[in-house]
Amino acid sequence: MFGIQTLNMTMVWLIILVALVVIELLTMGLTTVWFAGGALIASIAALFHAPFVLQVILFLTVSGVLLYFTRPLAVKYFNKDRVRTNAESLVGRQAIVISEIDNLQGIGQVNVGGMEWSARAKADGTVLPVGTVVIVLAIDGVKLIVEEKAM
Repeated sequence: MFGIQTLNMTMVWLIILVALVVIELLTMGLTTVWFAGGALIASIAALFHAPFVLQVILFLTVSGVLLYFTRPLAVKYFNKDRVRTNAESLVGRQAIVISEIDNLQGIGQVNVGGMEWSARAKADGTVLPVGTVVIVLAIDGVKLIVEEKAM
């Protein structure tokens, strides 16, 4: 019913599948699970005597489709509770200008959460005086990129 070659290729794909699942369990980084799905389909194809080339094409196609369509959803779902840390948590917060921000002169500081940071305005040519409430848009090196908060 099943030839030796069919069982050998099925076993090869199943070994690849198990190895990929073990790697995924060890890393928990959503790195190999997509390829494990491809290996599963390829092993089923081998079981039904599909040519080796077709098995490889199925492996690559299924892995690619899984990676392309499900990874963004999985990353979003699994990372939704991720807490931003350190400087990353400043993006989106309000700050107070404590030293005039002038990109042309390369000066400016803000206070955010009780900490002082060097800051630059998002738009060149914008001068933000002391006391202006700003929103942190991004971080560029050790400087916060800010813009005046709309009132």
